[in-house]
Amino acid sequence: MNFKNLYSITKILITILVVASLVSCHNRNPRKIVSLTGWSSKDKKTAGFSEAGDYRGQQAPPGMVLIEGGSFTMGHVQDDVMFDWNTTPIKQQVRSFYMDETEVTNAEYLFYLDWMEKVYPPSDVNYENIYLSAVPDTLVWRDVLGFNELLTENYLRHPGYADYPVIGVSWIQANQYCHWRTNRVNEKILMDKGVLKNIYNLEDIEVSGENNFDTDAYLNNPNQVFGGNQDIYKKGLTDNVKRKKDDPKPARGEFTGRQVKISDGILSAKFRLPTEVEWEYAAKAIVENREYNNTRGRKKYAWDGKYTRNKSKKYRGDQLANFKQGKGDYSGVPGWSNDGADITIQVKSYEPNAFGLYDMSGNVAEWVADVYRPIVDNDANDFNYFRGNIFTKKMIDAEGNVVITDNVSVEYDTLDNGKLVPKSLPGSVKYIPITKRDAYMRDNYEKSYNVDAKDGDLKSTKFYAKDEEELETKPRMYNSPIKPREIGESGLIMQQYDTEKRNTLISDKSRVYKGGSWKDREYWLDPSQRRYLPEYMATNYIGFRCVTDRIGPMTYKRRLPTTTKIRY
Repeated sequence: MNFKNLYSITKILITILVVASLVSCHNRNPRKIVSLTGWSSKDKKTAGFSEAGDYRGQQAPPGMVLIEGGSFTMGHVQDDVMFDWNTTPIKQQVRSFYMDETEVTNAEYLFYLDWMEKVYPPSDVNYENIYLSAVPDTLVWRDVLGFNELLTENYLRHPGYADYPVIGVSWIQANQYCHWRTNRVNEKILMDKGVLKNIYNLEDIEVSGENNFDTDAYLNNPNQVFGGNQDIYKKGLTDNVKRKKDDPKPARGEFTGRQVKISDGILSAKFRLPTEVEWEYAAKAIVENREYNNTRGRKKYAWDGKYTRNKSKKYRGDQLANFKQGKGDYSGVPGWSNDGADITIQVKSYEPNAFGLYDMSGNVAEWVADVYRPIVDNDANDFNYFRGNIFTKKMIDAEGNVVITDNVSVEYDTLDNGKLVPKSLPGSVKYIPITKRDAYMRDNYEKSYNVDAKDGDLKSTKFYAKDEEELETKPRMYNSPIKPREIGESGLIMQQYDTEKRNTLISDKSRVYKGGSWKDREYWLDPSQRRYLPEYMATNYIGFRCVTDRIGPMTYKRRLPTTTKIRY
């Protein structure tokens, strides 16, 4: 073999080695998700085990926009004319979530009321108080020295106010709406997937009472939903069970396949009220003030700038929000610069903020989930801070089954203002507080009720009781009125006035509301400002909007190559 041939063979071998090395490196992509057991998707399906689907990511729910999480300074207001300093600046990390573009409108809330009236007719003795507990207080428009009967009679139901934000809704009612919305969204998803029949189009199925679809009840045991009526189920998802040739074929119209699970990634996450941190973060939208890895300046409103008037050439001088401009001035002088609203105004009447959210300053203030405390302590959790946790678990009966509320024994809770609210709707799972045994030797929580966590500790004060034994000689930190819980023959509480001397109205039922309203001066438009009201009360200037959690990465915009598929 001559030198020339040897050189050619060597060159070919080197080329083969280089190509093999590149192929090997590609196959060992460190970002590729592999099976930790060696079982492939095909193997799992053959053996009848569950497998992760080809999850393409969470879609924004109807009417919502993604609020990409991050860090920001909560509080940090420019003015403190009240001199209570309850907006102490504190750095917070917020997780990504979805939020309604606008407040919940009269039209959307009326759909809720119509559904409640149809499913739980007030004429039925078992449901007579369920529908009434959801109806807003339309009398909030009344004033002893004002004439607003037109609004009392028309604001909620007249089509002229259909796209106006719903008001007269208490914090409790807003939470009930969020729970109802979760079930309706997931019910619609299962109908669109063909798992459920459209029960609202079926004349032979009574849509009432225990036929109410509940997400938690469905995930716990699908056969318990709709009162066990299997005729409502249409066709399930393809299961992984390998059937034998001699297995009988399912009868025509019989449910085949399997029910939907959380692991399918089909059902929506629960809707809820935003926490105070989430609401303030979304309202400030500091993303538009980002400069490299910092933010430029401080935002006083939901929009950028220090003023409430538009500075663009076309709309120069127009107000950027609906708020009270002065004593006896709710809209401005007729004509130029008039904000067009003496009370609330149709949603989306003003430009959105940088996140695409409308009316985060002005129109109506909004309920948030938190229990109010005067100061957000610097020692508080700096990751998704929230005060108001009551940890619960599913109620289990003597036979070991999850308890579902039936349509006969509906239990009600009597609020401090005498109104009745159902503890749980028929067809839904019953929950009870966790016990000390459930929290035994945990390092993250010790009990169920954490609303008053760190109240009255030594760091807070030296003048109030440190434990229950000292309550007889020393006052409570939050010495709010205590309503008597004596129940009369009618089932209502005996309404009595509190005669004790009280030093505060703050209690564990005081809930935060944020954002200025049509009835507020410019000062309250600052997203950092915070006020409170008892959770069972309603006004003509507080509404609400819902949020739901972002599942998975904060965003799909980066750090997840399109070539990477999360598949098992």
